[in-house]
Formats: sequence, structure tokens, C-alpha cells
Amino acid sequence: MKKIVVGITGASGSIYAKRMIEVLVEQGILVHVIATDTGKKVFNYELSLNLESWITEMQQQYSNVKLEDNHNLFAGVASGSYGFDAVIILPCSMGTMAEISHGLSSNLLCRAADVALKESRPLIIVPRETPLNTIHLENMCRLSKVGATIIPAMPGFYHHPQTMDDLINFVVGKILSYLKIEHELFKKWEDTKYED
Repeated sequence: MKKIVVGITGASGSIYAKRMIEVLVEQGILVHVIATDTGKKVFNYELSLNLESWITEMQQQYSNVKLEDNHNLFAGVASGSYGFDAVIILPCSMGTMAEISHGLSSNLLCRAADVALKESRPLIIVPRETPLNTIHLENMCRLSKVGATIIPAMPGFYHHPQTMDDLINFVVGKILSYLKIEHELFKKWEDTKYED
């Protein structure tokens, strides 16, 4: 069974994390959810959902989702020997990205990201911030240079989205495609005949 860590920070865009968790769990992938304290608050504020209660509700139907304590550095995902397959941080705040880019492991989420880098496993950072200052961009470059993948929450429009869900699914689908996880969240680009 694949094991993926999904990190949620205090950046706006909790809906992306919710959708990602739903899709991964439905595909039978073991999902370790790690949320920062502010991430939990923003999740509640934006979605009118308590993260702990929502995960508990999911666990009544699925056994492959677990909410980790971000302050517990004794968790399995804090070690390279645990063998998770990838870490996805979405949305990723600029603060969390700065910590990871400078090798800080002050909490479980940053430690899991550090483990992904040292073990050469996929670390996907999904920033959702605008505008970006030079420090933000330098931190993205620093992470990209050491093996992380930056997938900004920037939906495309060539699939003619009709709803907000279409836009969310596009970003989530892009991440899944990068990890070579099959999905049908959006229609992929094919040879297209265009006429003026």
C-alpha cells in the first residue's frame, strides 16, 4: 500500500487539501495528514469544518487515513525508515516553505519534508500566495535545487472549467499526475484542431 503524507498549513486554500485527501483515501492509499496549528484554524474558517472531526468521520468508512500530531516527532513519518512514498504540502505557507528550505525540523511536518529530501523521495510544495516577494522566490529556488517540486495552485483553463470544483480538481489532478497516480479529475490535453 502506498503511503503519502499530506501537510496542511495556514495558507489560504484548504479546499485543495480536503480534495487531495479524499481522492487519495478513495484510491486505497494510506494518508498521513499533518496540519499546523494555523492550518487547522484556516481549514475550519474556510470550509466550516473541524479537521479532527472530519478525519474521524472519514475513519468510520476508511481505515487508511490518520491525523498525526504535528508536535510529535516520535511519529513514524519522522523517520526515513518508515518508508512513505511522498510528501505533499498543500496549501504551503511561505513560513513553512522558509523553514523547510533552511533545513529546520521544528515540527513533524517540516521533519517529514526534510526526510523526503534526504531520502530522495518526492516532496511537492504547493504555494498559494500572491504576490510573491524575492525571499519567497529564493526559497522556492532553493527547494527546487535540492529536489523538491514546486506545483503552484494555478489552475489551467484549457479544459473549460465550469465550476470551482473543476478548478480545484485541476490542481489536485496535476499533483496526482506528477506522482503517476491515475485519476480522471480533468480532461487531459490531446491533439486539438483549432479554427478561427
